[in-house]
Amino acid sequence: MTDPRDRGPDGRPTDIQSGGGVPDWIAAAVNYCSRCGSELRFGEVPGEERHRLACPTCGFIAYVNPRLVVTTLPVTDHGRLVLLRRGIAPGIGSWAQPGGFLEVDETVTEAARRGTLEETGLIVEPGEIVGLYSRLEAAVVVIAFEARIVGGEPTPTPEALEVAMFEPAEIPWAGIAFKTTYWAIVDWLARRHPSLRPGDPALLQH
Repeated sequence: MTDPRDRGPDGRPTDIQSGGGVPDWIAAAVNYCSRCGSELRFGEVPGEERHRLACPTCGFIAYVNPRLVVTTLPVTDHGRLVLLRRGIAPGIGSWAQPGGFLEVDETVTEAARRGTLEETGLIVEPGEIVGLYSRLEAAVVVIAFEARIVGGEPTPTPEALEVAMFEPAEIPWAGIAFKTTYWAIVDWLARRHPSLRPGDPALLQH
């Protein structure tokens, strides 16, 4: 197991130890070799530094890697932060930043623009990276950009029950959906409004 002190700031949103291998919920869906159809086995593999899912028949190794979620923290010209009230699970009814999974045929910047537009109706230009956040439970890495709003209108969508703008001192901490959202806002405040104290992370439910 990895010493939590050595996991870096991106490890703050995760509640489980590093080094646990493939999460059970993923392993349950990766059962058979995509080359020959034999049942995969988890264990030692010659030449590999850690246990892997591998095929005992043809030797194929099924590498399981986290997915990248690209998000933005849109900021108005007056310095207000845009968040959406999620309309879908997980975190339905709670506040989060807009974003989504990176598609295989787009860049990270394109994903940031697309995801924000799809969820909020806002056109943004991604700027500085606020942070990277590992979420081992969900097998994702979340990247959060600060983003300048350059067009569009805040509009509820199937994924957003509400799109709202908050003064930095009025962040709805008790209603934040995810620990990745919490830490992204904390890191944004540290850059732009270092005198403000973040809410209590114990308030988070997800």
